[in-house]
Amino acid sequence: MAEIFKNLIDGEWVGEGESKNINPSNTADVVGVYAQATVEDTKQAIAAAKAAFPKWSRSGLLERHAILSKTAHEILARKEELGRLLSREEGKTLPEGIGEVTRAAQIFEFFAGEALRLNGEIIPSVRPGVGVEITREAVGVVGIITPWNFPIAIPTWKIAPALCHGNTVVIKPADLVPGSTWAIVEILQRAGLPKGVLNLVMGRGSVVGQTMLDSPDVDAVTFTGSVGTGKRVAEASVKLMRKFQLEMGGKNPTIVLDDADMKVAVESVAQSAFFSTGQRCTASSRVIVTEGIHDAFVAALSERVRSLKVDDALKAGTDIGPVVDASQLKQDTDYIEIGKKEGAKLAVGGELVKCDTEGFYLQPTLFTEATNQMRISREEIFGPVAAVIRVKDYEEALATANDTEFGLSAGIVTTSLKYATHFKRNSEAGMVMVNVPTAGVDFHVPFGGRKGSSYGPKEQGTYAKEFFTQVKTAYTAAG
Repeated sequence: MAEIFKNLIDGEWVGEGESKNINPSNTADVVGVYAQATVEDTKQAIAAAKAAFPKWSRSGLLERHAILSKTAHEILARKEELGRLLSREEGKTLPEGIGEVTRAAQIFEFFAGEALRLNGEIIPSVRPGVGVEITREAVGVVGIITPWNFPIAIPTWKIAPALCHGNTVVIKPADLVPGSTWAIVEILQRAGLPKGVLNLVMGRGSVVGQTMLDSPDVDAVTFTGSVGTGKRVAEASVKLMRKFQLEMGGKNPTIVLDDADMKVAVESVAQSAFFSTGQRCTASSRVIVTEGIHDAFVAALSERVRSLKVDDALKAGTDIGPVVDASQLKQDTDYIEIGKKEGAKLAVGGELVKCDTEGFYLQPTLFTEATNQMRISREEIFGPVAAVIRVKDYEEALATANDTEFGLSAGIVTTSLKYATHFKRNSEAGMVMVNVPTAGVDFHVPFGGRKGSSYGPKEQGTYAKEFFTQVKTAYTAAG
């Protein structure tokens, strides 16, 4: 019998049922067997978090700092091991996996520092002899629901600020990739978290996630995932008048202007569209190119895409690993067929790839002669598929970039300060990139979008406190 990695509820490793965590690079490789939480398990986890909240929310700043800092140091010391685990279960290349683990360590270290920087304001009242204190307090029990595409970074950038600000946590990782979150929770538990402060419940969204959403004892929910599920999170949360935070889809544009540096443009788009197998909410899947540079750019980008090596995520020299599972692979190939039927030209890729091991391998795919009205230009594919849209000039490029229900990330490649400045001001996205890929953000600055991509306060950096705390105003009369 294989070891079952159990759920953590009220400081104890418990749970039955089992779900195999399969390596998408090699479907014969079982990464691990993970317990599946029941409705009752989830209710117990929520109850434990609620019971632990009063003491943890008033815990000393040095205690929180020490736990988060110790966690950061262990993650960094084990980055190769944890990066390999991440790449095995999700399919990122090993360098990308190690990079994501390193980022997780940096996030924990940042919020360890934030624990010592908690502050408020003391200001005079308009009434003589009265003082005003403005402070921030923890929200309560925070439910965390995370996706499969960043199995260590996204859980980290939700767990770390939640704990830093004195909240207790119930986390449900994506069922496809429980291993990385399990490893983080286990490290945090050994770092000294009191029982009940952090609870891990692995399992199906219809069971675990729904129980969390239905519970009046969950005071806030932070969710990253699909638009459809995000709307259900919002609906359930509004009914209970709880705080909620949503990070959902994107259909991110990169504009390439006639004056762009060709090498910068090609590499920026290649990185944005195809690395991490295109499975990033910040990936650029719409490439909007002005007509003067269009043909030369398409030729250069096509050559770059053909050079990308698709193979086992753990192999040296692999540029792009597999798609995460069979369901996602079908979605990607279905959209490739849709693009063909819509009249876009398949310039590169679009075929399955045979490797030494059985996995979910797909060639990076580039369409040209697309329009912004096509489904491949409007709907999130979430795979290594991008479409080039030809436009006349910057004004048409900007209008096309903004013509989407999403608004997460947007990029432009140009040597013009005029156009770069105008785009930063007029792009309808939460994050704007000039001459850098749309995918890839720092850990200490706010992350989030606009329109249908995001709802609620931004994540990461000092802005995280907007979601994980609530403001209290206190008046005191002298004498």
